[in-house]
Amino acid sequence: MQPASDATVYIVDDDAGVREALAWLLRSRRLLSTSYASAEEFAATIEGGLAPEQACCLLLDVRMPGMSGLALFEQLVQRGLAQVMPVIFLTGHADVPTAVDMVKRGAFDFCEKPFSDNALVDRIEEALRRSAEVVAAQRARRLLQRRLAELTERERDVIGLVAKGMPNKLIADQLAISVRTVEVHRARVFDKMEVKSAVELANLMRDL
Repeated sequence: MQPASDATVYIVDDDAGVREALAWLLRSRRLLSTSYASAEEFAATIEGGLAPEQACCLLLDVRMPGMSGLALFEQLVQRGLAQVMPVIFLTGHADVPTAVDMVKRGAFDFCEKPFSDNALVDRIEEALRRSAEVVAAQRARRLLQRRLAELTERERDVIGLVAKGMPNKLIADQLAISVRTVEVHRARVFDKMEVKSAVELANLMRDL
């Protein structure tokens, strides 16, 4: 999946020269970016309710005055943002073992300074594709949950049994209703859930 044109790369680095160079590199590749001079500044943005609705990723320096990149990464993990916002650590040679450990803990990748522009952009684009997939899956899940919320209690009873592959006769027996009533509920469920078959419905339910 390709990220949308408004996919954003967040840059968190205390070195103004690095931030400017990265922003220029991303502009040259037609990628949007937003820069932050400290982990605290970005953390405040998260506290303000940052909830990515479009693909994004984070270029994060490991060592910074005050809050480190590692501490910020831990916050992202705790808030469940590390998947929707893949983290690429920017690290010096001495920090490589630490960066490798962070990748094992869920970071997307790391790039050692001085990094290759092409290699870094390749990883950024891959991170944005990963983020786009996660964002799309979350959006689909929310849509599915809204559709489920619109079902009546009896329709929810029916949907669970249909998703298990039970035929109408057995559903009718289990719920003590007529087969015709099951057929009516089944048709309404298919219409509200926008599916055409029990298999499609079962696949949707499995995604919850």
